[in-house]
Amino acid sequence: MMKDYRLGVVASLAGMAICLFLSACSSKTSKLGSAQLVLNDSNYFEAPGLNVMVFSNSYDGMFDDSKMAGVEIVHHGLRTFTNGDVRLNPTPGQWDLHPTLIERKVDRNNNLIIAQLKYDDPHFTYQIHGQLRDDGIDVSVWVDQPIPECLAGIAGLNIEFTPMPYFGHTYIMDSKVGEIPHYPDGRLITQKTGETEPLPIAIGKKFDLAPDDAERHITVSSAEQELMFYDGRNKAQNGWFVLRSLLPVGKSGKILEWHITAETIPGWIRKPNIGHSQVGYCPTQPKIAVIELDKNDKARHDVSLLKVNEDGSTDVVLKDKPVEWGRWERYNYVRFDFSSVTEPGVYKLSYGDQTTRAFPIATDVYQRAWHNTLDVFLPVQMDHMFVREAYRVWHGAPHLDDALQAPLNYSHWDGWRQGPVTGNKYRPLEHIPGLNVGGWFDAGDFDIQTPSQHAVVNALVQVWEQFGEKRDATLIDQKKRYVEIHLSDSKPDVLQQIEHGALQLVAQVKAVGYALQGINESHLWQYRHLGDAVNKTNNQVYTGKPEMQMYHARAKERPYNDNSEAFDDRFAFTTRASFLDYGSATALAGAARALKGYNDALAKECLDAAKKLFSDQQKKPTSPENERGSGFTRFSGTGETYAAFELWRTTNDPAYKAIVDDKLPEMLNKFTFNVPMLMAMLPYMGDDFKKSLEPKVADYVETVLKKSYQSTPFGVNVSRYAWAGNSQIIGQSIVAYLLHKFYPKLVDTKYIFAGLSYLYGTHPDTNISFVSGIGAYNKKVAYGNNRADFSFIPGGVVPGIRILNPDLPENRSDYPFIWSENEYVIDIAANYIFYVLAVNHLISDTQ
Repeated sequence: MMKDYRLGVVASLAGMAICLFLSACSSKTSKLGSAQLVLNDSNYFEAPGLNVMVFSNSYDGMFDDSKMAGVEIVHHGLRTFTNGDVRLNPTPGQWDLHPTLIERKVDRNNNLIIAQLKYDDPHFTYQIHGQLRDDGIDVSVWVDQPIPECLAGIAGLNIEFTPMPYFGHTYIMDSKVGEIPHYPDGRLITQKTGETEPLPIAIGKKFDLAPDDAERHITVSSAEQELMFYDGRNKAQNGWFVLRSLLPVGKSGKILEWHITAETIPGWIRKPNIGHSQVGYCPTQPKIAVIELDKNDKARHDVSLLKVNEDGSTDVVLKDKPVEWGRWERYNYVRFDFSSVTEPGVYKLSYGDQTTRAFPIATDVYQRAWHNTLDVFLPVQMDHMFVREAYRVWHGAPHLDDALQAPLNYSHWDGWRQGPVTGNKYRPLEHIPGLNVGGWFDAGDFDIQTPSQHAVVNALVQVWEQFGEKRDATLIDQKKRYVEIHLSDSKPDVLQQIEHGALQLVAQVKAVGYALQGINESHLWQYRHLGDAVNKTNNQVYTGKPEMQMYHARAKERPYNDNSEAFDDRFAFTTRASFLDYGSATALAGAARALKGYNDALAKECLDAAKKLFSDQQKKPTSPENERGSGFTRFSGTGETYAAFELWRTTNDPAYKAIVDDKLPEMLNKFTFNVPMLMAMLPYMGDDFKKSLEPKVADYVETVLKKSYQSTPFGVNVSRYAWAGNSQIIGQSIVAYLLHKFYPKLVDTKYIFAGLSYLYGTHPDTNISFVSGIGAYNKKVAYGNNRADFSFIPGGVVPGIRILNPDLPENRSDYPFIWSENEYVIDIAANYIFYVLAVNHLISDTQ
């Protein structure tokens, strides 16, 4: 009896708590939207602490849904909602159908934004309206004709919200109270479309999200259609939470409407972000902190540089008012120059109530900054190898069944294309032997993209030849297909990585006689694979008859059998292109020099393959029609010239030099594009050539380096492309180094150091280092092949800041799956190694 009584008391107390909680939330709801939204000059709705964008961004045609489209909400500085639009799945994945934006109109008289969209198959045209009303915004769907019958119960208005900011918070759907799940615990059912989708967590007419947190509290209500709350992570690790209402049938005009309000903190102003290098600074370089301020933040505090003493106390060594830089995108910026401080030590920066993590000023501050990239990241990316790090196995030896000839006239979901002929003796879906060696996973996925292999080999050859870097921290055994990180084998790691890339490039020429586009997954379920790459295929060469094999490129279910007739081998994309042949010839010619005396047999194969590729293209250039079939276009002879130059360096054959001389005027006419190659050529072309370039170098400094330096508060140009711009920043910084090396009086070192400071934290949005594992605060949640664990690969470099239209700089540090901001790629990594080594040599030369 006593036990039952206590249970009854507990139940009563729980019920009272829920009632009090609901009452409190109801009281708070009445205060929602206290900050009045207005339609601003950038054509989105704005209030302090709240932005609502209506199709400022739309879907990317290349990579489909990138979680950056439709109706989006930026709530107290963080983009929390996206993809407000009509979708044909409760929890759409990256490759599910999405509409095309036809037109976007802004009606300022009525505080209204209208987006016209369409689906082609099934044909369906509609409008999304976003209009201010009362304390929030109405989002509605309008149609001229009732929705097609085939979309009944399928088409719905969705909006997605990112999981991480809501962990630890609650929701209320009508009277149902729940906790936002940290990990999906639902189950999937099969829809009438044949798709598997999760069941809704809650259904109702009014949804309060995070009513317990004023910073994140948002309310969505629907007068007629039910709201359904889904957890998209049940279906895909990159899924978001989704709120959805089905479109009603048999109606036209305005057929569905939501009212959205968001609680805002009165007088909210975004906290200042003190951009600085998380790695630190060498004593002689420019040291500029860039402080990012909310445009409504009118206060201006002094900035202090604090030196940290051995006992933990701090002394102010420099204090001054920051210098106004002005507005860039949506924020204001001030700068604090502390270049005058050169004494080695540990320092912090302070502005208002913000104080940074500690950072060093030291002559050797960058000495180790590239180690993880060579020691860990590149080994983890090595295809066809078993990779171990102490107790951890990063992956087994994958793709030993490489590869099948890709089907004809085939367009791959990742932008790859196979033309109308194979270009070699192999039939479609026939095994091409010998491709299961060398190469690196291109990025966070597991494919081999040949141009990326070129870039890595070229960068590492430059590392070897310019800096003679002999670091040995990795055991690599090609015969055993075995790699062990942090274990020396008395061989320079740079040479071993060049060898690994060269093995794949040579294998391609041996297999088909020319350079491939690369090797990619044959099925979408493999492409989306997360985990150990060895489990993507059964590692047995497919022996089924190609003409008997039913092939579905977008098959979403893996065959269960593991025998040699399991159709899971990757595709080799073999449509020939001069760009690919010349690119491989360039990389292989350089590899031949680097590998001579280390692996003479492979060095010879590299040179023979390079000569063959170059000769083939000289005798019978790939036709423009075939090049278009490969997805690559010609580069105005640049690839040919670069290949001829590298072959000349390797062979001293005057025939190659004659080609370089013949193409040189064309290269000089496009000096800006060809600067890296011209600087590589310069030491071999004589003093007159060097002197003749001076006016072009001076012009490049004025029109490119200086312009970029002044274009933003950070001293670099920030890309507005769909892929964030760290690659371009590293590339331009390397060019500045090469120019300074030969023209020190024309090229200031500030153009070299600015890119490194940017990478390490002097950038918009946050002050995180974009190199995982490097710097006091660095990218520990990134888009590598371990992204499902919300983890990172040490030494990986992410793309960086993505500018979302019209003015939002973003790099999510809490969420790895936004590839355009957070996906590692191997060419950035290899160039980063060269860049940091170049800076170290620059510092050494000035001491």
